[in-house]
Amino acid sequence: MKLTLRVWRQKNADAEGAMSTYEVDGISSDMSFLEMLDTLNEELILKGEDPVAFDHDCREGICGACSLVINGDAHGPERTTTCQLHMRSFKDGDTIDIEPWRASAFPVIKDLVVDRSAFDRIIQAGGYITAPTGAAPEAHATPVPKPDADFAFEHAECIGCGACVAACPNGAAMLFTSAKVNHLNVLPQGAPERETRVLDMVAQMDEEGFGGCTLTGECATACPKGIPLMSITGMNKEWLRATRKVSKR
Repeated sequence: MKLTLRVWRQKNADAEGAMSTYEVDGISSDMSFLEMLDTLNEELILKGEDPVAFDHDCREGICGACSLVINGDAHGPERTTTCQLHMRSFKDGDTIDIEPWRASAFPVIKDLVVDRSAFDRIIQAGGYITAPTGAAPEAHATPVPKPDADFAFEHAECIGCGACVAACPNGAAMLFTSAKVNHLNVLPQGAPERETRVLDMVAQMDEEGFGGCTLTGECATACPKGIPLMSITGMNKEWLRATRKVSKR
């Protein structure tokens, strides 16, 4: 395939960015999207030009590092991560716009790479459990009902890629935060921090400058792991419960 790529180029966090146009040829439909970018970068390096910086790591749809807006959609036209998007989703002669995540809480570092450390700070605020050190407990010592286990696993699938924020017209991080809150709050192991977890993580989310949620649902549509929109409702219930409980103390 021969493609026209319009790629966001930005030298550093303080520089002005702009779209640059490149032509790539000989792209196989079996290539992943990131392999196509690798091909572009090889050509740029041979020409003595600066390659396009983009985030990637496992390239298996697990780590959440890859983060591109492709033709206006977070991760592109398929419901998957950018690294698992293949060029068979495009046609010969297509023009493809490639941009970084767009959110004030995700400032651009260079080209297509953004700083997502805001997510790390939200996790640090409460995305953990208190556990005694020593040998692992017996597997059946703490029974977990099957519905609760399923609910926890569903939310634990979140890989923290940030597609929810990029897709949201408000730049909200409610789907990410709710996934991290819900997957621990429903388990008995997460009970000791149940109230402080949701209050602290929501407070940190607000402090990071993410937008407010208006339940447009774009986050759940873009999520490559299928975190449901009802996750936000669940976190809101947890937040109200915790607020009332704390106010009575």
